[in-house]
Amino acid sequence: MPPRSTEEAVLRLAGERGVIGPQDLVARDLNPNQLSRLARRGLLTRVARGLYASPDAQASEHHTLAEAARLYPKAVVCLLSALEFHGLTTQAPFQVWLAIDVKAWKPTRGGPPVRWVRSSGAALTAGIEVHELEGVPVRVYSPAKTVVDCFKFRSKVGLDVAIEALRDYRARKGSVDDLWHYARICRVRNVMQAYLEAIG
Repeated sequence: MPPRSTEEAVLRLAGERGVIGPQDLVARDLNPNQLSRLARRGLLTRVARGLYASPDAQASEHHTLAEAARLYPKAVVCLLSALEFHGLTTQAPFQVWLAIDVKAWKPTRGGPPVRWVRSSGAALTAGIEVHELEGVPVRVYSPAKTVVDCFKFRSKVGLDVAIEALRDYRARKGSVDDLWHYARICRVRNVMQAYLEAIG
């Protein structure tokens, strides 16, 4: 492929995907070195280590989640970030909250600031939804799992945040059965029972 058309292909891909990295180019038999070259010429903007976007790209509301998912594809958006994603909080976290396995190495790849939360077994794998944001598959805990996690990690997020999330979830007619399901998995059924009975 001639150099000019290679550049055009990379820029077109950036326009389609929002954020791209070397692996995106390798998968299409394009030279990943084009990314830094195009960035030096101002045709792409480096948004994080190994991640580039079009300078005029309009960042979505959940841009930092997409950016974090590109850097840490096995992690799951959780707690305050998941609450914000689902519209279950008035909090606006400045970090992306991500869950990883209790035995996993904590990644350090730059990008947006991350708050790591460790979990294991079904408490880590249950309730994961995959949402496509800016062309990136982002793993996010479901609303019910997120509310339950807030009670499990109430020492990290605050009991007031957990109660607010539960109240908002129930105001939307969120399933109580789903809450009990995840509360059993996360072993917080007794903790949540009084609050759930009070809210109804």
